[in-house]
Amino acid sequence: MNNTIKIIIFAIILLIAIGLGIFGLSQLKVDEFRKAAVIFLVDSSASNQKDLAAQKMIIRQLCSMLDPEDHIKMLRVSEDAYIIYEGSPQSGSDIRKAMEKFTQLDSKEYGTAYGLGLDKAFDHAINMSNEGYIPAVVIIGDLENEGDINKQIDWEALPSEVSNVRNKNEEFSMMFLYASPKKLDTVKEVLGPVLGENNLILGNEVTTSKSLRKFLHAIGR
Repeated sequence: MNNTIKIIIFAIILLIAIGLGIFGLSQLKVDEFRKAAVIFLVDSSASNQKDLAAQKMIIRQLCSMLDPEDHIKMLRVSEDAYIIYEGSPQSGSDIRKAMEKFTQLDSKEYGTAYGLGLDKAFDHAINMSNEGYIPAVVIIGDLENEGDINKQIDWEALPSEVSNVRNKNEEFSMMFLYASPKKLDTVKEVLGPVLGENNLILGNEVTTSKSLRKFLHAIGR
């Protein structure tokens, strides 16, 4: 009889423990993984060549920190702006080869089409957002406006252009790297009110590591 009572009590305790475990698991909120789409603008103009090698290393470092399910697009920005790579951020060899081949200085080109590059990047960000990705744009270069004025950044129109993307996806973020502190201060004044502290990441040549960590946090990594 004593053994029977002990078995019954043990069974009751076991059932209670199982019930509490199931209830506890039902209360856990598992963070949903969201794929990110990162669009890079790589300044390949003459004025940025001195820092380009270090910048390409930063791009490869950031790509290695992204998830295999993430997607990247890389735009070369010089006198014109166009895609030189798109696909997985983990395809390190292809990314390296694309940057080595398509970011070399072209002596026939003059100017830096940052405005055109941003227009294309914003379109890509919206398209990728529609596909379920968290969109982000990373601008790496000196931000010098040179050449055709129609391809340069329109700083007055830029806030509304960024707002348009953010209205499509409030998780949209931007990171500017390697511009001078003075240029980055202009970016802060223009886009800070639109993107806020968490979704606008700025970094000069000595603060890139900190900026990368903040950027990864902004896209949920």
